[in-house]
Amino acid sequence: MSTADKSVSGDVSQSSDDGSRFAHASLPTVVTLIGVAAILHIGQEVFLPLAVSLLLTFALAPIVSFLRRRSLPKIPAVILTVAAAFAMIALFSFVIATQVGSLAQNIPTYQSNILEKVRSLRDAGVSGGLMDRLSGTVERVGAELQKNTGPAVADSAQQVPREPLPVEIVTRSSPIETLKNVIVPLASPFATAGLIVVVVIFMLLERENLRDRFIRLVGHHDLHRTTAALEDAGTRVGRYLLMQLVVNTLYAIPITLGLWVLGIPNALLWGMLTLVLRFVPYIGPAIGMMLPLFLALAISPGWSLVLWTAGLFLVMELLSNNVLEPWLYGSHTGLSPLAIIVSAIFWTWLWGPLGLVLSTPLTVCLVVLGRHVPQFEFLGVLLGNEPVLEPHASLYQRLLAGDPDEATDTAEEFLEEDYLVDYYEKIGIPALLLGEQDRQRGVMHDQQRARFAMSAQTLVANLTEIAEEEENEEDSEKENGGASENDSDEDADEVDLPDGEGKTLLCLGGRGDIDDAAAAMLAQVLEVQGAIVDTASHASIEGSNIRQIPLDETDTAIVAFLNGSSKAHARHIVRRLKRLKRSLRVGVYIPLANGTDSPEIDAAAINADFVAVTLTEAVVSGLTESRPVPLKSAPRRLARPRARSAKELQAARTA
Repeated sequence: MSTADKSVSGDVSQSSDDGSRFAHASLPTVVTLIGVAAILHIGQEVFLPLAVSLLLTFALAPIVSFLRRRSLPKIPAVILTVAAAFAMIALFSFVIATQVGSLAQNIPTYQSNILEKVRSLRDAGVSGGLMDRLSGTVERVGAELQKNTGPAVADSAQQVPREPLPVEIVTRSSPIETLKNVIVPLASPFATAGLIVVVVIFMLLERENLRDRFIRLVGHHDLHRTTAALEDAGTRVGRYLLMQLVVNTLYAIPITLGLWVLGIPNALLWGMLTLVLRFVPYIGPAIGMMLPLFLALAISPGWSLVLWTAGLFLVMELLSNNVLEPWLYGSHTGLSPLAIIVSAIFWTWLWGPLGLVLSTPLTVCLVVLGRHVPQFEFLGVLLGNEPVLEPHASLYQRLLAGDPDEATDTAEEFLEEDYLVDYYEKIGIPALLLGEQDRQRGVMHDQQRARFAMSAQTLVANLTEIAEEEENEEDSEKENGGASENDSDEDADEVDLPDGEGKTLLCLGGRGDIDDAAAAMLAQVLEVQGAIVDTASHASIEGSNIRQIPLDETDTAIVAFLNGSSKAHARHIVRRLKRLKRSLRVGVYIPLANGTDSPEIDAAAINADFVAVTLTEAVVSGLTESRPVPLKSAPRRLARPRARSAKELQAARTA
């Protein structure tokens, strides 16, 4: 069995093992996660500062390591890093508070412009007076409701003639309690910030010790996997936070300068808020844009300033999403877009607005946990952005569902970098092998098999234009004297397929319509090499139909089998084809797809000119010029002596 076939059968068995493992571990794991979520929600006052401290430790650890590599001792390096980080945070908060106070003093001066725009909208009112008509309708409905409830209200008033007495609740508190009610809410944020500073310092100082303790608790028997998980989590989270800070800074600086040039008050405030709010996925940039837009609406009597402000944010969003982020970190978080949205909802419900800010890095940690801990593997599948199906398995699923269009889109993406023979060798034929295995196991009924085979044939037909483009490239390379020197260096490990110019071949399916699809893929690759190729279905070689196959101009026939137990059937077809044309070369393409340890078929045993177990071998053998193997005559027994008549016996005795 070839290596590719073993890998295909291994993928099938591995997927079944994964499914059984998920089935055994899903319920306890889900119950555990629900319990952990409940504990985190109840104890958020404890766990939230710890989560913030952990993420800050991930972000500051590379800076500490950098200082230590410059021969700075651990304690000064940690204290210097933490002091610089929190000093920047404190300065940032002070500037924002100052800008907010300045904005609050100027808000009353913008009231007239806001009222003027409201009046203009009301007067314009989409064909004039739409808002007036709506408000009038609401007033009439309210009057009608009061008219209908009037008698009931009057009756109740007659039954209760006394008016309710006003009651005032007066609470007496001591000066100490009053002072406590004022100081505690003000001191709580500072206490939390101080706790975070202390925890970050100790986490950075005891980083190696905490790592060893975590390994001892979680993965003492698998140090390699646990170490890889810790390194992956630290790298991903630290890189995300650092790169996000760089991207947000590069985004906020042009926003600040642009708003200042446009004349928006407190431009520094809006730039700094934009920097912070972009840490919140999806909704953060929108909030950061709405506040300056509202202020532009308030300070200007016209609409031009609003449009210029919106254009500034739109241009920066396009540059950030399409240039800055792919350039700096791309999708290094490893999260799918849907996972980012779901995680934002979950962590906001769990810990409020701060949970929304922490949602992405915390979810990155969960994805890393799912990649390295088998019990939580489903987290990596649900939240990660890596494909969960192998390319050939994904193609098989699409063909089985009767969706060749999506399969074609995926194939075209692959073919932007590789050749058609590579796509069929690595993805197309393995997908057909999975279908043949399911057919042999009896899990694919006739309707599914027919739809699968038809979808595969449609896929091959959809790739005809790409095959023609590759054929034209081959022709141009021949005219230029072969491939360039750089191409030969890059493709040194690839097999150089022979030229098919002037050769005529026939590709046939062996035993079923899935084999016909394999023959169609092989025929298309042969056509790319310049050969003239015809195809025939498996039905054309059954019974007397084989005499209708045009073999006059055919040099070589290749029969495709995806069933590894087709030795007898292959020998029968080879002999029948050679009887029709003695000079015909007949080869067999049979990649032993049944997933068992079937012995490889010898070409001499079935009287074939060659037996190929890969698509590349089939193309090379089919285009290689060689004398056809003569058809071996079947062994015959000696004829039984004919019975003699009585006259013949008498004549023999006389003689």
